Amino acid sequence: MEIDWTGRSIETPELTINYARAGQGAPIVFLHGWPEFNRTWLHNMPALADGYDCIAPDLRGFGRTMSKVPRQDSGTPPQLLAKDLKDFADALGLQRFAIVSHDVGSFVAQQFALAYPDRVSALFFFNCAYPGIGKRWGDFRHFPETWYQQFHQKELAAALVGSSREAARIYFRYFLRHWSHQKEAFSPYLEEWVDNFLRPGNLQGGFDWYIGVARFRARMMQDGALTVPKIATPTYFLWGAHDPVLRYDFSDKLDEYFADFTLERAEEGGHFAHFEVPDVANRCMLEFFGRVLV
Repeated sequence: MEIDWTGRSIETPELTINYARAGQGAPIVFLHGWPEFNRTWLHNMPALADGYDCIAPDLRGFGRTMSKVPRQDSGTPPQLLAKDLKDFADALGLQRFAIVSHDVGSFVAQQFALAYPDRVSALFFFNCAYPGIGKRWGDFRHFPETWYQQFHQKELAAALVGSSREAARIYFRYFLRHWSHQKEAFSPYLEEWVDNFLRPGNLQGGFDWYIGVARFRARMMQDGALTVPKIATPTYFLWGAHDPVLRYDFSDKLDEYFADFTLERAEEGGHFAHFEVPDVANRCMLEFFGRVLV
């Protein structure tokens, strides 16, 4: 199935949101992470579009989504992206929908599900950054994997990474390979990823996420696992066994934050399980949504 990844846009109060859409049926919104944009779902949306209305936006600061408001030094916190998702859903006329998310998108999905539980029919996470990770975010043994979160908050970060195409290529190749268990999964798409992040504003737009979420992460590092209400929405986690940054063992406290969930380990996947092992990812999504979206 051919999907137009750049030909649709819709207006919200603060954004012109680029999105891809394909299929018919119960709606599912796909939320990407970093370093990604909506094309990260290219192996997944065609498989689900046979039975579902699949919608994949570029988040604020990413892809071809454009902001109508000035950039804020405080960055882009999860609450703002959850508000963006509500505005996006309202503009499309989506009253109730499922969410598939990864990385940055997992923060947004949780914020949205807590704020608007009646509007979420199901949640599917590829790995998940959730409050139960707690102080492990700041553990000195984990710092070799999280250094970039500090670097992205520096004023010089976007200028350095964007100083040349080769610098950007080196930077994104590193993450796409290092975080993957299937090391060549992104190789055919590397230049497309570089093109995307060299679009005006996209390097800083992605880095603004790390500025915006820093306060939340600092609270977890200092105070430990945060107490928030449990999410009651039916939820499925497909967690890459070899993810070095959102490690599989971080899933040990999911039962404190999700009331109704299934956890499956993607044995051959890393951080990008949806992209690295799409056959497994698509099977799990189709089975899960086939049960809960009836």
